[in-house]
Amino acid sequence: MSTGQTITNLDVSTSPYEEQQLRNQLYQKIDVNLNEGIKEAKAQVFLWYKKNPTSKPITRIQFSFNNDMKTGLVDAEYTQINKDLNAGVPGDHIFLWYFRGSSPNENPIMNLKVTKDAKEEPALLLDGWERLGCDLNRHAGGNYIYLWVKREKPSYVSEVTASVDFYADKHLFELGYTRVDEDTNRGAAGPNQIFIWYRRTTDISKALTDLDISTSPREESTLRAKGFKKVNVNLNKGTTGKSIFLWYKGKCDPQIKTMVLLVNPQARDEYAKAGIVVLNKNLNDGNEGIEMYLAYK
Repeated sequence: MSTGQTITNLDVSTSPYEEQQLRNQLYQKIDVNLNEGIKEAKAQVFLWYKKNPTSKPITRIQFSFNNDMKTGLVDAEYTQINKDLNAGVPGDHIFLWYFRGSSPNENPIMNLKVTKDAKEEPALLLDGWERLGCDLNRHAGGNYIYLWVKREKPSYVSEVTASVDFYADKHLFELGYTRVDEDTNRGAAGPNQIFIWYRRTTDISKALTDLDISTSPREESTLRAKGFKKVNVNLNKGTTGKSIFLWYKGKCDPQIKTMVLLVNPQARDEYAKAGIVVLNKNLNDGNEGIEMYLAYK
């Protein structure tokens, strides 16, 4: 792994005093307020990073927005930044976690960006950036805020899976998966929390080439006949909605470089206009949950 150009340290400021402290420690500020668009916000929150040639690079970043999400991250030895990204606003308590992996499969993070408008997102996706799944204004109102990472080497989505609640988190983190930090049952009043996961590779021959969603047994049969494989977790488990499954396929062109879960209503049109594949199947079809769609490129 190269040093000097990779991101090695992360921190968060929630006050001018903390900003000055980080500046004195030679951190670089990402100048987008993570509380953007919230009129009643009592604090401006910023993400900071450092590239220290004597430190190991950060290879993975996750977020938690409830206590259950933290257990697997702790067990997998992720480091938490103990600053609430929704400080001073009434939203979820969101915390950033990072991991410095040293296995051959880890791909260091070279750069970070924060977006606050759906119109900014497609160009980054098309340029090889990877969008992390948590809206950093989750349940706080204001803009949809997302963190993006650019990695040292080009990489591709090689595997996808899904989890019910949090029993498998530690195992999946240790296998190198990234959790899409948004509950696919969000707002659906069901007892379960469902998360999609993906694993990346720098080996183009292992890349997935197609993703799809089924919302009925007939669609399942059609996808199976086309050679798709099913992720055997109902993304609507525990709700009154339809049984919804994620499907994937490989071994042809083009390769999938990244996938995102869209909860911002404006994002669907912006992604589609840019030529990014948006699967037009609501993951909360049939229940009262928030509409969300999967997109990939």
